Amino acid sequence: MCYSHLVYQLQACARHQTPPIGKKLHCHIIKTGIDQCRSLSNNLINMYGKCGLIQDALNLFNQLPHRDPISWASILTANNQANLPRLTLSMFPAMFKQDGLQPDHYVFACLVKACAILGAIKQGKQVHASFIVSPVSDDDVVKSSLVDMYAKCGLPDIGRVVFDSISSKNSISWTAMISGYAQSGRKLDAIQLFQKMPVKNLLSWTALISGLVQSGNWVDSFYLFMEMQSKGIDIVDPFILSSIIGASANLAVLGLGKQIHCLVILLGYESSLFVSNALVDMYAKCSDVLAAKNIFGQMVQRDIVSWTSIIVGTAQHGLAEEALSLYNRMLSTGLKPNEVTFVGLIYACSHVGLVSKGRYFFDSMIKDYGINPSLQHYTCLLDLLSRSGHLEEAENLIKAMPFKPDEATWAALLSACNHHRNTLIGIRVADHLLSLKPEDPSTYILLSNIYASAAMWESVSKVRRFMAAMEVKKEPGYSCIVLGKESQVFLAGETSHPAKDEIFGLLKELDAEMKRRGYIPDTSSVLHDLEQQEKERQLFWHSERLAVAYGLLKGIPGMVLHIVKNLRVCGDCHTVLKFISIIVKREIVVRDANRYHHFKDGKCSCNNFW
Repeated sequence: MCYSHLVYQLQACARHQTPPIGKKLHCHIIKTGIDQCRSLSNNLINMYGKCGLIQDALNLFNQLPHRDPISWASILTANNQANLPRLTLSMFPAMFKQDGLQPDHYVFACLVKACAILGAIKQGKQVHASFIVSPVSDDDVVKSSLVDMYAKCGLPDIGRVVFDSISSKNSISWTAMISGYAQSGRKLDAIQLFQKMPVKNLLSWTALISGLVQSGNWVDSFYLFMEMQSKGIDIVDPFILSSIIGASANLAVLGLGKQIHCLVILLGYESSLFVSNALVDMYAKCSDVLAAKNIFGQMVQRDIVSWTSIIVGTAQHGLAEEALSLYNRMLSTGLKPNEVTFVGLIYACSHVGLVSKGRYFFDSMIKDYGINPSLQHYTCLLDLLSRSGHLEEAENLIKAMPFKPDEATWAALLSACNHHRNTLIGIRVADHLLSLKPEDPSTYILLSNIYASAAMWESVSKVRRFMAAMEVKKEPGYSCIVLGKESQVFLAGETSHPAKDEIFGLLKELDAEMKRRGYIPDTSSVLHDLEQQEKERQLFWHSERLAVAYGLLKGIPGMVLHIVKNLRVCGDCHTVLKFISIIVKREIVVRDANRYHHFKDGKCSCNNFW
C-alpha cells in the first residue's frame, strides 16, 4: 500500500469515524516500518481524535520524536473535540518550551476555540494579543474564531471590531457575529447584520433564530422562522427545529408547539435525539405532561438530557414519586446524573415535602458524583426546608452557603416564616431583609404584614417610608388563556374588557356558591391596614380568576382550561380555583412563576404545598 493511499485511507477513517479500520492501518504502518514518517503520524493523531479515541491520540503524540506545528494542531484539535479544552490550554506552553516551535494559524484557531468553549475571556484575550504580534496576524480563519469566542463570552462589540477587520468574510464569520448579537439580546443589531449578509443559508438562519430564542425573543424567533420557510430554505439539519420548539416551551403556547411537532414528523426528524428532548421539555412546560411522557416512552435513544427533561417535567407537575422512580430507572441504565438532574430531584422533593429525601440528594450530589452545589441547588434545598417548617435549619443554611444570598432567597424564608407563624425567626429575617433595601414590591408588602402581625408599628412605618421614597409599585399580575386560535390576556383589576359584565356576573355567582360551601377569603397577601372589604375586592379581581371565568364563558364545554400567570398564585386564588374546579366540574391547569397547578375535583396536584 503506497504512502498516498495510506494517507487517503486514514483521512477516510477520520471522516467516517471508523476506528477499527484506522487501528488496522496503524498496525500496517508499524509493520512496514514507516511509522516514523511525521506526515503519517499526524494523520493518525487526526484520525484517532476524530474517532473519539483521545487517549490513543495522546499516546501517539507523546511518542513522536519530532513534532511540527501540524502535530500540535492535530492533538489540540483532538482535545477540543473530546471536550477537553483545559488540556488544550495546559499543553500549549510545551510547544515552544519543549519543541521550540511557534504557533501557526491552525494552532491559534485551536487555542481560541478552547477559550470559547470554557468562556475563558482572560486567556482568550492573551491568545488574541499573541496572534496580533505573530506572523499570521492577517489570517481570516483565526479572526473568525475570535469573533465566535467574543460572541460566546458576551462581548459582541469586541467581536465586531475583529469582524470588521476580516478582509474576506465567509459564512462562518458572518454567522458567528450574528449569533453573538442575537445571544446577547442585541436583536436589532443581529437582524440588521443578517440583512446585510450576501448569501443566507440554513446555518445563518439557525444562528439568528437560535440566538434570539436564547435571549428570550421568542415571538420574534417565530416570525423569522416563518419568513425562513416562506423563502423556501430546506431544513436539512434539525437543530433549528429544536430551537423553535424551545421558543414554544418558553411561551407555553401548546398549539404552536403541536404545529412544530407536526412539521418535525413531516420532515422525518422525530427520531432526532435533541429534537425529541426538546419536545419532551416543550410538552411538559405547556402543561401536557402526558404527551411529554409519551414522547419519552417512544424514544429509541436517550441521553442524560432526555432523562433530566422528563424528571424535571414530572416534578414540576407535582408527580414527585414518578420523578424519583424515573431517576432510579435512569441509574439502572448506567447514566450518571448531572447538575440539572439534581435540581429536578430536589425540586420534586420540595413540592411534596420529602425533606429527608431532599437532604439525601443534596449530599449524594457532592459525595457520590463530585458535583459542587450551585446557587440553584441551595435555593431548592432552602425552599424544601422552608416550606416544610424547618425554618431554623433553612436560616443556618443561608448563612453557611458559599453564595451571597439575594433578596429573593431571604424573602422566600420570610414568606415561610409568615406561613408557619414563626414570629421570632420572621422578625430576625425581616430586619435583615429590610437592611438590604429590597427592590421587589411584593417583598415590602410581606415585610409590612410581618411587622404588623407582631404589632411593630414603627417598623411598619419604616417600610412604608421606604416604599414611598422608592416609589415602589408592584408588578401588575396578568394571566393568559388560549382558546383555540384566540388568546386573551387579563390584568389584575381589569375592568375594561368587552366581556367584563359577563365575567363579573359569573364570578359573583361562583363567589356566592363558594361561600355557601365554606369559603373564607384569605387576605394575608394584601396590605395589612386596608379595610377587609377592600382586601376582598382586590382578591376578587385577580387576573387568574378573570381568565378562568372567560374560559368558562367562551370555551368549549368540558375542555381543560390552560392558564399562564406571570406571578405566583396567591393563597386565596389557589383555594378559589379548587372550589371552582369542583363546582363547574372542570379541570384547570395554571402555570405560575413557580410551578404547575392541576386543579381537579376540588384538589390541586401540589397538595397545597407550594
